[in-house]
Amino acid sequence: MSRAQLALRVADMEASVAFYSKLLGAEPAKRRPGYANFAVTEPPLKLVLIEGQPGEPTRLDHLGVEVETADEVAAAASRLAADGLATLTEEDTACCYAVQDKVWVTAPGQENWEIYVVKGDADTLEKQEGSACCVPAPDPAGTAQPPASAC
Repeated sequence: MSRAQLALRVADMEASVAFYSKLLGAEPAKRRPGYANFAVTEPPLKLVLIEGQPGEPTRLDHLGVEVETADEVAAAASRLAADGLATLTEEDTACCYAVQDKVWVTAPGQENWEIYVVKGDADTLEKQEGSACCVPAPDPAGTAQPPASAC
């Protein structure tokens, strides 16, 4: 089963977790410092909350599609590249408290999308050295854009 992912950067983690628990009728699947995610079956959704700065309004961090296998990530990377989209692929990267394989693309409105598989748990929210976790993919010209967030 695949599911859409919506990652939001929120100023008040506790209030946001309380709100989304009520809205979705579910408790977070994972809670860590500055991070929570909800793995909702119906509708199929992964809602990720990443702690932002106090007083800032909630904003979109990135979007994604969670898939079940690394082969699905590789197939998506091949398909997207064949369709002429600039991609950034990562394997065994640790961010958002998970080890993942992923491919990033950037939509025309500069919203960042990842297609990813979670391969295991990790001890860190921040990206590992050399990772592009939660940063924009290369633009259509093929040049890397600066990070929009630290994951």
